[in-house]
Amino acid sequence: MSATDKAKNKAEEMAGKAKEKFGHATGNPDKENEGKVDQAKANVKDAAEKVKDAFRH
Repeated sequence: MSATDKAKNKAEEMAGKAKEKFGHATGNPDKENEGKVDQAKANVKDAAEKVKDAFRH
């Protein structure tokens, strides 16, 4: 996995965590769930990159 992809995935995950916490703090379940979805997307992308790396080696 390239460092750029890894950094993008981590940034997306962190943004999702922030969105989730903001939603929780403001009592907005939609924003909280949106943050959880963003985190899940980042984790899936990260896992896909790891699978690609495994097949390259």
